[in-house]
Amino acid sequence: MVRITGGEVLKRCLVQEGVRYVFGVPGDQLFPLLDAIYKDKRIKFITMRHEAAAAHAADAWARATGQPGVCIGTVGPGAANLIGGVYPAFADSIPIIIITAQNQSWRSYPDKGSQQALDQLTLFKAVTKWNAVVSHWRRIPELTHWAFRVATSGKPGPVHLDFPSDVLFQTGEEADAEILPPKSYRALEKPVGEPSLIDKAAKVLAEAKMPLIHAGGGVLMSGASKELIELAEYLQAPVTTSMGGRGAIPEDHPLCLIPAAPGNGAIVAQAEADVVLLVGCRLGALDMWGKPPAWGETAKQKIIQIDISGDMIGLNRPVDLGIVGDAKTTLRALLEAVKRYTPPRDENPFLQDYKRLERMWLENFEEMSRLDTVPIHPLRVVREVREFFPRDAITVVDGGNTTVWCFYLNRVYEPNTYISCASGDSGHLGAGIPYAIAAKLAHPERHVYCITGDGAFGLNIQELETVSRLQLPIVFVVLNDCAWGMIRAGQTLFYSRRHIGVDFSDIRYDEIARGMNCYGERIVEPTQIKPALQRAVDSGKPAVLDVRIDREVIPPDFAVLASIWLEGCELPEEEKEIVKEVAEIV
Repeated sequence: MVRITGGEVLKRCLVQEGVRYVFGVPGDQLFPLLDAIYKDKRIKFITMRHEAAAAHAADAWARATGQPGVCIGTVGPGAANLIGGVYPAFADSIPIIIITAQNQSWRSYPDKGSQQALDQLTLFKAVTKWNAVVSHWRRIPELTHWAFRVATSGKPGPVHLDFPSDVLFQTGEEADAEILPPKSYRALEKPVGEPSLIDKAAKVLAEAKMPLIHAGGGVLMSGASKELIELAEYLQAPVTTSMGGRGAIPEDHPLCLIPAAPGNGAIVAQAEADVVLLVGCRLGALDMWGKPPAWGETAKQKIIQIDISGDMIGLNRPVDLGIVGDAKTTLRALLEAVKRYTPPRDENPFLQDYKRLERMWLENFEEMSRLDTVPIHPLRVVREVREFFPRDAITVVDGGNTTVWCFYLNRVYEPNTYISCASGDSGHLGAGIPYAIAAKLAHPERHVYCITGDGAFGLNIQELETVSRLQLPIVFVVLNDCAWGMIRAGQTLFYSRRHIGVDFSDIRYDEIARGMNCYGERIVEPTQIKPALQRAVDSGKPAVLDVRIDREVIPPDFAVLASIWLEGCELPEEEKEIVKEVAEIV
């Protein structure tokens, strides 16, 4: 009989799930799993330079493909380092599988003084949907199947398996490892909402005079963009998205209104709609919690909410009708039901007014993006980078103010082509490089570019070596203001320019890139941007363009964002007028 290690069993489970890459940092407790991967051409181990970056890469793999990403870390410090990348996946409901090595089972839970001892089960509970210790070789298939089932069912999210090293090294009879196909232990077909509720929703939408659809990240995770667009076109309903839902509909589609900001068409449309169909979104902070004046009054505006998780129904705003179901299957059923109650709608008479407001809102940003000033205005960089790359390019955005500047002019045209550190509830920094790595591995045929702030870039700059080693031709555009720009902006606005802890020295990121066998170039004149982009692409290498930008300009909506983050906080007396003005805008 053939005997195989626990590492081999685990690897076979991952292969059965279609896992192509495992991201991590190696450790000796993980030797059996690493050796099993080495022997199998169907799966590859991508060694990263920090465990948090490995978790970020697994996260981005899931965002780019819709399939769970996998990351590993060794016992103690390695496992602890993963947390910085696992938390954003948890906050944004991204399915990843976290595998940690643990000290031997006879030394752990409770530990009695082992080196690198850590209660990893407790550590990961706060940032995962579910986790477990795999206590025996025979339980590896069962608990791995369980992990994938939990990660992908209902509201998706991270799960964690903790493997004592002796379990990975242990051998057993190959025939005793019952590794099943996914269809045998988890539902592959997504649930449809209750038919009677779908019928009621269809009647309400058919009777609505000013319906609007608001799409969240759940639409992307479900692959429901086609169904969303078909329903919107049938009803001629404007579509807005949450930050995490960008790409669910092309942002140049006639019915799409660019995500809400004070004064633009999306906000007005959301406030005026008599019926809002909310799909895969819980109306969090960046959706103004679903409250007026960004949305209509509760007594006048009906809300229909579709979500895969019943826990999300009516979480931040009362609903008139809640439907628990997958976005794709439920929207498809809803469209068929709507067709029974109304013919296709004529062009929405209100849409042109919303589009006019949108154009007026964008004009200011377009004007700023044409400035020839030195240092370069950030919007000049954003516009030229987006114009340079094709529609289907994958955009990765990382940073504080950088994400706001990109929000204005970096349009998104296809599903799962926009991965941003600030698009969901985490609002983290530093994931740009690992995000881009996973996106390029997932879609090698597409251009991948990352626009990042210098502060964010520095948090995982060591991963440039990973990009170089893998020979991934990604273009990184660093908006270099020699500062934590967003925090500096807050101190400028609210603390009379009393800057502390926010300024950096002038670092040549292009030279660091060249030291890591990447293409590097510094840009100081706006006319250099597109020629430098072309040289970067033509190099065939990973490329870093270090762009010196104007550090004094502040995104126009910064104060509005700050008012959300600091709601209820008492700011310095001398800044009360600023706060009052912001409150009036919001």
